[in-house]
Amino acid sequence: MTLLGFDRYHAEIVRQTDLLSAHLTGADPTTPVPTCPAWNLGQLVRHLGGAHGWAETAVRTRATDPVPDDPVNDVPRHTDEDPAALSAQLGEGAVRLAAALRDAGPDTAVWTPGPGGTAMFWARRMTHETLIHRADAALAVGAEFSVPEDVALDALDEWLTYSTLPEAYEGAPALFGTLCLQATDTGSAWLVDLTAAAPVVHRGTPEKATVEIRATLTDLLLLVYRRPAPTAKVTGDTALLDLWLTCSGFWLR
Repeated sequence: MTLLGFDRYHAEIVRQTDLLSAHLTGADPTTPVPTCPAWNLGQLVRHLGGAHGWAETAVRTRATDPVPDDPVNDVPRHTDEDPAALSAQLGEGAVRLAAALRDAGPDTAVWTPGPGGTAMFWARRMTHETLIHRADAALAVGAEFSVPEDVALDALDEWLTYSTLPEAYEGAPALFGTLCLQATDTGSAWLVDLTAAAPVVHRGTPEKATVEIRATLTDLLLLVYRRPAPTAKVTGDTALLDLWLTCSGFWLR
């Protein structure tokens, strides 16, 4: 289930990119990114630009086979980059991606690295890829990070959807129990049930669970992405939570 419309997604890619670019003004590109320890700020931007280009190529060419993702992770370290040039390149790439998505439309068949097989997958995935890396950039430069409620809900819904894929748990120790995630500021709640043959996510009211996680909606999102979540309070089996987070994040590795 997607909670935002296709037009909102491709517009949000550009908006989130612009917000991230604002963090580059006056910043040193060699600043370490605490949430991506292998990268500095310039490398983070290059990674995101590579992801946008990867998605744009897949959508624009109507790819039927996997598109090489070398630019996504091949991010050499530079010490003399111009933040303004980095920002401009990132913005231009986001605009190209949004244009390719608009031209394709949501239902156009295209290769995707996850379930979906249409341009809609790329629109949603790149929206939240950009959003989370904006959080990384904000943390690196000490800026505030906030997310509109509907965007945060959709991003968390995407994560939880992928957390139920069988391949997330292949070769992992058996997980058994339930996890309740509750947003303290919106009242939204999700129950992750790991007691059946396959994981199931229910959305509704808070329930007693093996692990209970309470935080603002934004911090719940940051927590599942293994980013600092200052308002998070966890009770219950924290070992189960840690193992679930490791398994459910397989699709980003």
